[in-house]
Amino acid sequence: MILAGDIGGTNTRLGLFESTRPRPRQLAIQAFGTLEFPDLLSIISAFLEAQSIDRATIDRACFGVAGPVINDAAQLTHVPWRIEGHAVAKAFGLKRVRVVNDLIAMASAVPVLEDSELHTLQRGEPIRGGNIALVAAGTGLGIALLHAVDGRIIPSPSEGGHADFAARTEREIALLRDLTARFGRAEVEHVVSGKGLVNIYRVAHRGHCAAAIDAGDADAAAEISKAALERRCSACAEVLEFFVESYGAEAGNLALDMVATGGVYIGGGIAPKILPALETGAFLKAFRAKSSFESMLAKMPVKVILNQETGLLGAAVFGADV
Repeated sequence: MILAGDIGGTNTRLGLFESTRPRPRQLAIQAFGTLEFPDLLSIISAFLEAQSIDRATIDRACFGVAGPVINDAAQLTHVPWRIEGHAVAKAFGLKRVRVVNDLIAMASAVPVLEDSELHTLQRGEPIRGGNIALVAAGTGLGIALLHAVDGRIIPSPSEGGHADFAARTEREIALLRDLTARFGRAEVEHVVSGKGLVNIYRVAHRGHCAAAIDAGDADAAAEISKAALERRCSACAEVLEFFVESYGAEAGNLALDMVATGGVYIGGGIAPKILPALETGAFLKAFRAKSSFESMLAKMPVKVILNQETGLLGAAVFGADV
């Protein structure tokens, strides 16, 4: 059996999987508030107890974590935790434990996703054996590259979410100035993420907010999106459109970086919740707006991942090969 984990800045999901190929079979799954526990070991113990799982039935584990991974260990980007594979193995008597970047885990699931788990924004003309790009906005912004090599798809990690934000329009230049003044430099993640949506709101929301949203609230990003989609605040709708355009532009940048003729996948927790905003055309217009490369980008499939357990599934896929 495989113990799989998707360790995020907000939520942590753990699951038990049977090692079937190519897609491990899910046996149990449970979500936890990440910061409600002092460390990963505590969450694993709570999961095993709550699901009445005999740890002797688990022979391997794989955890996708939100942060760079070196030698099966990682300091999480948005959580004051350090996760070490050998410590998990020792604590629970596991033979094999791998720690991978959360986007590597998610990317590992892409080849086994079913059509019902995807929503197509652009059908395109996929090239068999082409590279694939994955970009996922949630608490932060994750990016992974799926290289096509000798008939295999090999995920590669990236910290591209922390690359410099490239402003394209006058309103993005205004946002860039604000972010630079506040943070010293502007990262893509400062714009394309949950906190990025709030950053946009602070700069681009004009006049009174009809939805009475306080940008300092913990759930401000969700409230801004909800108010925009429900048309309760026209200014919030403009903020969401700004976000969607920035998301599309970054997805297009990644598509060019990868020459992603096999497709571009949009993961993370935000995209499925704002599908109507992604379907207005603003996302794809910004995605394709790359001068002489517009026709190439128009042929790349663009799909939203609907399965919110993709990171967990991918950790199990990766763990099955450990």
